[in-house]
Amino acid sequence: FADWNEATAGRNREAALLADFDRGFVVPGRKPLVVVTASDVLGSRAHHPQPMARSWSAAFDHADVPEQGTAVVHLQRGLALLDGLQTVATGGGSSREMIRLVFAGDDAVLVPPSDLALIWPYASERGELTLDKADGSTWWSRRTEAEHEIQIAGKQLAKHISQRRRRRAPKLVPPGPIYERFVARFPYFTTVDQAKAIRDVLDDLASGHPMDRIICGDVGFGKTEVALRATAAVVLSGKQVAIAVPTTVLARQHVATFRKRFAPFGIEVGSLSRIGSGAETREVKEGLKSGKLKVVVGTQALTSKDLKFAGLGLVVIDEEQHFGATEKAKLSGLAKSIHALWMSATPIPRTLAGGLAGFRDLSVIASPPIHRLPVVTKVAPLSDAAIASALLREQRRHGQSFLICPRIQDLDPMLARVQSVAPDLRIVCLHGKLPADDIDDRMMSFVEGAADVLLATNIVESGLDIPRANTIVVCWPEKFGLAQLHQLRGRVGRSGIRAFAHLLTDSDSERSEKRLAVLEEFNRPGAGFAISARDLDLRGAGDVLSERQSGHVQVFGPVLYSHLLKLASEKADDRTADLWVPDLNLPVGDMLPAGYVQSEAVRLEIYGRVARCRSEDELDDLEGETSRRFGRLPPAARDFFAAARLRIDCRRRGIIRLDVGRDAVAATFLPGRLRKSK
Repeated sequence: FADWNEATAGRNREAALLADFDRGFVVPGRKPLVVVTASDVLGSRAHHPQPMARSWSAAFDHADVPEQGTAVVHLQRGLALLDGLQTVATGGGSSREMIRLVFAGDDAVLVPPSDLALIWPYASERGELTLDKADGSTWWSRRTEAEHEIQIAGKQLAKHISQRRRRRAPKLVPPGPIYERFVARFPYFTTVDQAKAIRDVLDDLASGHPMDRIICGDVGFGKTEVALRATAAVVLSGKQVAIAVPTTVLARQHVATFRKRFAPFGIEVGSLSRIGSGAETREVKEGLKSGKLKVVVGTQALTSKDLKFAGLGLVVIDEEQHFGATEKAKLSGLAKSIHALWMSATPIPRTLAGGLAGFRDLSVIASPPIHRLPVVTKVAPLSDAAIASALLREQRRHGQSFLICPRIQDLDPMLARVQSVAPDLRIVCLHGKLPADDIDDRMMSFVEGAADVLLATNIVESGLDIPRANTIVVCWPEKFGLAQLHQLRGRVGRSGIRAFAHLLTDSDSERSEKRLAVLEEFNRPGAGFAISARDLDLRGAGDVLSERQSGHVQVFGPVLYSHLLKLASEKADDRTADLWVPDLNLPVGDMLPAGYVQSEAVRLEIYGRVARCRSEDELDDLEGETSRRFGRLPPAARDFFAAARLRIDCRRRGIIRLDVGRDAVAATFLPGRLRKSK
């Protein structure tokens, strides 16, 4: 039935109805109505379509498609600016749309849209980039050297992936009924991306090979639930789990969360950090060594040499971007030959590049919870009036605020400033140099509502969940990194109430303005990956196989670098030679009519996506999407997609040039691709 009233009209029979109920219920009456849902029968395997969920396009959906006005790298010519599209007459009353590239000395070159297969995003802004000459003479030596390094790195990456696939790990499949009871204690629907990430993790655990997966999900998007279910799967399979977090504050919150979920199943959760007493630490270590304790949450104390596990099956590293290289190496050592799950809202550039290149498996949670609203982000000059206005506004709506300063020595002067202009505000101070007990007491007093404002350093950056806190004021934001600012902003707006982030700066440098503008630009839920990608864009990836910072990565840009590295790792031979485009000389216009797709930026996007298609199936999907977006394809648009199909076929057959005339067709093949007739 399509309607509830129709389905319930006759209570003396069974009826089926498509409705997104999370669990069954009974409607009382003379003839009670019993409703059984898919979740009651299938548990976590039930699919929830979530018709109310908003769909946000992820920042990486078409990360390899260059945009107008950005710096790009043309594989045959070098660095240029993509100036836009330009229509040129081709004789006989016909015309073509070309891509206009600007090189050094303001030399412009027009290339066909199919050349977008050779054009990759380099940077969102030109900045201080030195463009190459249009003839490619300044480019080829740099490209050749960088390609050689990529081939070496690709072989190392292929070896790493091969070794990882050869290593064995226990196949961990939890008993169905008890695992489903654990899942049923999650009070929300999983989002589409969250459900996929959970499936990816469960598949990894059951594969018989060590999992090495990074979960990239924005703040408040449900990464912790993925970790909880992974932990449940491992513990219910008889193994132990260690969860590593960067701060004692986050450790305390995770311990409370994990204990609440595991307590009904008689599974204890231990804690290892500097806030624990000596006796508690000894008891936890003994429990892990004997196997009595199955789950432990800890800080760097988990890498202690005297810590022994009876049967460690999984290591979870939360907020991986806050761990240093040495700490990560120790945690990786702890996870050697067992399963490892890394989680981050804004992964550091090297981690992101490694995930894109295949160094680690990557799952992305880009869809926000249904109730999540974007945090209103404002950049303004720093002043006492601006601080007081933001804090008092939140107090008036009975909420709480964070007030963040970059240094400990900034806190006392800031406290005096705020008290002088807003004496009625109840303020508690917090920083990492306080005794552990004081940190806990002050944090809990804020959580329990005993204070209006938490004045702190970025100690509150990681993972805290305080639903009543819906305003954050960051003073001197130019002294924080982009990822730090995004994490701080993620402390508010977790309860479905409109939240505000005020970035108050006294810097007038152009660079600071651009960096803070990124936070304003990416203010929607799910912006963490976009900010990390922009950080990758601005800083470069470094070497994914070592701690070496940006070198040859800067030659190609991070997106093309990751692509070439992945190609090199999949085949030891020189795959960059495969990056060529068949040249088609056809009697039809190879373009989308401007009257059909009116936006130049959208036409450029479609040209780029078509150029990236490597199969007819991909092209069919894109053609179908285009017709849904803009209506039935006119003849010229059908010709455009037909030419794209022909180009894919030519590439498969090794045809580098195809000339189609009225009476004949001439094909030029790659050397060695045309068989000689006997």
